[in-house]
This record gives sequence, structure tokens and C-alpha cells, in this order.
Amino acid sequence: MKSVASAPGKVILFGEHFVVYGISALLCSIDKRVIVTSQTTDEKMIKIESDIGHIEMSNNSLSIMNESTPKTMKPFLYIIKKTLERFKKDVGIEVKIESEISPGIGLGSSSACCVAAAASITALFEKLSREEILKLAIEAERTIFENTSGADCSVCTFGGLMEYDIKNGFKKINSKADFALVIANSKQTHQTSELVEKVRKFRENNEDLFASLCEQESALVQNALLALEKNDLSRLGLLMSENQAYLERIGVSTGTLDVFIKEAKKTAYGAKITGAGGGGCIIALTDKSNLNQTLANLKNCGECFTAKIDYRGLLDTF
Repeated sequence: MKSVASAPGKVILFGEHFVVYGISALLCSIDKRVIVTSQTTDEKMIKIESDIGHIEMSNNSLSIMNESTPKTMKPFLYIIKKTLERFKKDVGIEVKIESEISPGIGLGSSSACCVAAAASITALFEKLSREEILKLAIEAERTIFENTSGADCSVCTFGGLMEYDIKNGFKKINSKADFALVIANSKQTHQTSELVEKVRKFRENNEDLFASLCEQESALVQNALLALEKNDLSRLGLLMSENQAYLERIGVSTGTLDVFIKEAKKTAYGAKITGAGGGGCIIALTDKSNLNQTLANLKNCGECFTAKIDYRGLLDTF
């Protein structure tokens, strides 16, 4: 028995960091995917192969995962363990993970991996609903990111555009906005947890300023929703650039990212970091009229590529 599933990566259009303090974030799935192929074997062994590592172990070892277990493998081992327990199976499982998304650059690689793996592995025994797959994927991601909100996994599962806040969870944005993104990778490494802590300290030391920025971000997100509804890219781009100014104010941009953004804004409608900051990627908003020129400009800075909105979300074949 073999099954294949794929899930898209994502970008954050608005609201990173501020979402931790109750402000809505707007997320967008992109047409770069993680593909997971799973199959059962008579040999009672677990084998996982991926670009970021591999592991081979007996079924019995699933019950004794500990600190020596490679961190990158924990979500997949968790999914396998829960799946074998749920369906009361005692078989081997082989998993192959292929990705069009580089890990650790803020494009939702880990979330897409968890979603695609949850769908692929469970489908060896029964096809689950997207809601059940999402629940399992979030649980799996929490084996490495304990405080993950589930927003990334949600948009990777359902695709398209999504509004998310801590109180209400996620809500699909019914928009057929027609834009392209140019994504440039700074290749600066960063730790999301360290940047979240940096913002927390900024808030403690600048309570009034941070409260004001939260109010401004909340209003900005509502204006962005209206711009998406109207497919008003000029307005949306200006709002992205304004959001970037807030992110610079709280200290999560870098000199390299600032240079990328300055270059992108020469031709794009707007540009900002996506994700935690401190490195990773920037996104530049474009359409057919300025995509190629923006791509050419950013290629002078380093690695970059284009992406469109992925409205399909999780896909599976058996």
C-alpha cells in the first residue's frame, strides 16, 4: 500500500509578532509544495528519508522517543506512532519527504511537512477529513514548536488566504485576489523563539509605544482585508510597506533585509519581511506589469523566486 500527499508553504502578508498580542494576522499559501510518499512494509521498521535527514528504527522504539531522537524527525515519528495506535496496526512504514521549500526561512516548511505527512501516513489505512488531518499535524508540529498557534498548519491544509487571531482561530478570506510575490532569501539564519522574546522585551520597555503600534496594526489589517476584496494592489502594497515600518520599529528587521526591501520597492507595489524576521525572507507584491523587473532587481541581491497564491491546499493521491 502506498499513498502520496502534498501541502503548500505559506507567507505572512500582515501581522507577524503582533498576532501574539491579539492582533489578526493575514496568511497566504503559496504554490511551492512539500510532497510526502508513504508505504507499508512487512518488515516492522520505520524509515524516514528527507533532504534534512533520515532515520531508521524498529516499531518498538516509537514508544521510547527521547532527547537523543533527532528533532527534525520527531513530528513524523509522532504521526506514525499515533496512526499505528489509532488503527491498531503492527506494520513497518517507509516515508519519503521531498520539498520545494527550503527549511528555516519562514515559508512554512515544517507546517507543510506535518500536514502532508499526516495525510499521507494516515491514508495508508483510512482517508481522514481535512479537519482531522489538521489536528494531527498541529499536534505533530508541537513536538518541536511547543507554542505553535496552528495558523501555519491551517493555511497549509486549506489553502488560499486566511485571517487568524488567537481568540477566534482561523477564518478563510473569500478573495480571488490576483497577485504574484517575489520572494528573496537573505540566507541569514534566525531562531523564531529568540525573536519572539526580543519583541516581548521591547513591549515591556516600551508599553505605550507598543500599545499604539498594536492599534495601528489592527487598523492596517482591516484596511488590507478591504484592499484584498477589491484586488487593489497599489493600496495593498502601501499597507505592506507600512507594516514593514512597524516591524523595523520593534527591531526584527536586519540591514540585509532592509536593503532587499529598498531594492524591491523600486518596482514592486510594496515589500516587507515575512515571518519572524532577523533573517529569512522578504516578499514583494507584484502583478504582470512589474513582476519581471522586480525579480531582476532582487536577483542582484541574491537568491529569489516568484510565487502565486495556492488555492488548493492539501492534495492527496492513493
